[in-house]
Amino acid sequence: MTGNAELLNYIYQNSQMGVETLDKLLHITKDKEFKSLIRSQYSEYKTIHDTAKRIADKYGFTEKGLGVFEKLRTGMMLNMQTMSDKSTSHISEMLMVGSNMGIINAVKNLKKYQNAEPEIRNLMEDLLKLEENNIQELKRYLS
Repeated sequence: MTGNAELLNYIYQNSQMGVETLDKLLHITKDKEFKSLIRSQYSEYKTIHDTAKRIADKYGFTEKGLGVFEKLRTGMMLNMQTMSDKSTSHISEMLMVGSNMGIINAVKNLKKYQNAEPEIRNLMEDLLKLEENNIQELKRYLS
């Protein structure tokens, strides 16, 4: 079993979470420099998300996006966590926690789906690098 569809779907869902979360945070943060970073990260997640969709179409896979419940839960968590603290440091910390989870799952999936198509594994590795880079970029906003 190559796990092509499963790995690709993980990439699709993870990048969708990044796109949707960062889109919401763009409307919350006031720091212009930080907003620019969020826009840049949004763009990178969007590129990976669009690429995952294109590859899924190429292989005839049906991508399974995030479910309604997952979107609602994430939105509510985001609202709750930023209700009392909208500081750049707090938002940066939240994003770093999410990226750390992404790194852990990316490494696990790369090990689990070692026989997946190189094109799909490469996209997973790109997502892993994005998550790692995001953490490095976000560190400077912690206080």
